[in-house]
This record gives sequence, structure tokens and C-alpha cells, in this order.
Amino acid sequence: MAASSASSGAKSVFQSLKRFFKKPWEITGPCADPEYKSALPGALEYRIYCPATTKAKAIIPTSNPETVFDIKYYSRDQRRNRPPIRRTILKKADVEKMMKEKTFDQSDFPKVYLTAAVEEDYNARGGGYQ
Repeated sequence: MAASSASSGAKSVFQSLKRFFKKPWEITGPCADPEYKSALPGALEYRIYCPATTKAKAIIPTSNPETVFDIKYYSRDQRRNRPPIRRTILKKADVEKMMKEKTFDQSDFPKVYLTAAVEEDYNARGGGYQ
């Protein structure tokens, strides 16, 4: 019983001394004002929820097979749907035979851009080029 009264007496003395001894930044400045409220949040107030925590659980449709998204890559890969590349090796004899069989017509080539002669205007102001 005597030990508890001694400890409570020491606590009360310590509390009364604590009122008079302040930290140096609490003596003057904005922290010394009695209406000052610390801007630092408490440990339990700081981050209640983790930023990665979702507020509501996502609803994923799973009942109809048409509405379920297929996540497999292989079924969506367009490179696998292409026809194979056909490679042919031509020898000189094959090319010569193909060229003999081919006949060229006038319509196979593009039309010539200039079809008429260019007329010079000699009556231009200054007599044309000097």
C-alpha cells in the first residue's frame, strides 16, 4: 500500500514539474499559443486505409459464357492466324523461260508525262530570260 502511494505521489510531483519545464520551441513562437493545435496527425488517424485498398469489390460477370472475358493470349494472337509464307527459288533458266512467255503491251507501262512540246513566250515582260 505504501509503495502505491509513493509512486502516485512521485507521479503528481512529476506532472506539476512538467507544466513549468517546456521544450524550447514551446516557449515562444506559434507553438506557445494556448490555441495552437498540432498539424501532425496521430498514428491511428494518419492512414486508415491503404491506398491500394478498393472501396467496393468489383463485380465480374461469370454466369453467361458470352459475357466472360477470355484472358488466354493464344486465342487472341493474330500472328498465329496468318497463312504461311510461300518461298520459291528461281533459277536462271526458269527466269529466262518466264521472260520468253511474257509479252509486253503499250498499256503495261505508264503514260509519258509530257505529250506536247513546250512553247516559250517570247513576248513576256523583259523579253524572257536574259
